[in-house]
Amino acid sequence: MFKKIMKGGHRKPSKSEANEPPSSYGPGSNVVVSHASRGALVQSPVTAATPQPPPMTSVEPLPLFRDVPVSERQALFLRKVQNCCFLFDFTDTVKNAREKDIKRQTLLELVDFIQSGASKIISESCQEEMVKMVSLNIFRSLPPGSHENTGQEPADPEEEEPYLDPSWPHLQLVYELLLRYVVSTDTDTKVAKRYIHHSFVLKLLDLFDSEDPREREYLKTILHRIYGKFMVHRPFIRKAINNIFYRFIYETERHSGIGELLEILGSIINGFALPMKEEHKLFLIRVLIPLHKPKPMAVYHQQLSYCIVQFVEKDYKLADTVIRGLLKYWPVTNCTKENLFLTELEEVLEATQPVEFQRCMVPLFQQIGRSLNSSHFQVAERALFLWNNEHIVGLIAQNRTVILPIIYPALEKNIQSHWNQAVHGLTTNIKKMFMEMDPELFEECQRQYEEKQARSKEVEEQRLLSWKRLAEAAAKRDRVGGGGEDHMITS
Repeated sequence: MFKKIMKGGHRKPSKSEANEPPSSYGPGSNVVVSHASRGALVQSPVTAATPQPPPMTSVEPLPLFRDVPVSERQALFLRKVQNCCFLFDFTDTVKNAREKDIKRQTLLELVDFIQSGASKIISESCQEEMVKMVSLNIFRSLPPGSHENTGQEPADPEEEEPYLDPSWPHLQLVYELLLRYVVSTDTDTKVAKRYIHHSFVLKLLDLFDSEDPREREYLKTILHRIYGKFMVHRPFIRKAINNIFYRFIYETERHSGIGELLEILGSIINGFALPMKEEHKLFLIRVLIPLHKPKPMAVYHQQLSYCIVQFVEKDYKLADTVIRGLLKYWPVTNCTKENLFLTELEEVLEATQPVEFQRCMVPLFQQIGRSLNSSHFQVAERALFLWNNEHIVGLIAQNRTVILPIIYPALEKNIQSHWNQAVHGLTTNIKKMFMEMDPELFEECQRQYEEKQARSKEVEEQRLLSWKRLAEAAAKRDRVGGGGEDHMITS
């Protein structure tokens, strides 16, 4: 008997799990699926159509599967499915309490029946009715978001209280039933794809906008399993997810399931074959990189960063494209977002080869120089921490003749005027590192900086002198009477 369904997180898959779906099937599930059996799925021995039972007018208790002969279990299965087609109002906990409990117990029995391996005896018509019942329960109009109810500007998604659907005790079991059906080795893909078709997948994707995190967790696992099992649906699923992203980036900037969808894609990207298809590269350029633009990026940045790094690790030639894309969307006034960009940049640089690094190092270190001088000490510190990474220091050392002249003025400015002592100390350490790395180059950069500062000081003095002469000429004209023609003062 299916006893307990626990809610659990979804870990980031490792490289060794390349094209395999995540190890957690649903929140707290402990199913083990033999992926090797996908190529030889068991055909259902029942080919004859199961007679449809008479329609039920209300929820009624039914006997357990183990209490009826095997020959009658098909009909009992259909009656139990019919029992679960009745929908109730869960905002009122007292109304229809008995019927709700019967439905819940029936769902538990169906989940246990599919999980026990007995699903191989159910006919195609039983599978069809079960998927119809699942559709009837889960495909519904989602309640409006909190910002839609009030008409106010959306609050920070990280600070919002998650919405918890009152019907979840039943919805969870319906999702669990669908999950067991999809992952079961007894499920014939050729049969199941007739009912889990494109329209079904699109409706599943629509539900990712649910504000209930428990529902999104199940949806993530189920969609990933469908992607892994139904190869015919893979291009369609990728395209449909892209369309959700396009709408989010360029129209709404509001969607609850972006993080979950990116988590699925992180595992999918792991399985991309090399050389990488042009379709996948376009996905990186047109979808993943622009996903850095929306305001709520912090909510899904961890999953987005993982996808980006996966691309660079798969094909190192994409590093230049990714780094220039980050620079294109680099935040100007949002310090929290800039910290996230710097963290992601470090991960990308760790996977970057010297040739690709040389292509983008000039604009890259111009931006790093600006971040070093940020008045927000956390941004300045995060930029300085890049020099703690041995791989990045190695890349800098190989190209120090280009990088040090770019970065030296920013280092000097921090030492002379930054208000934070920690930033001041880190900057001093980096200066010493460059000095030890190449003393001659360091002295040359120092000399050029001092010459530039002297020229700047001279220009500033000339400017002040011009203003002083202008003020004196104006004062002289006022003393004389100032009724004549205007005269232009030239230096």
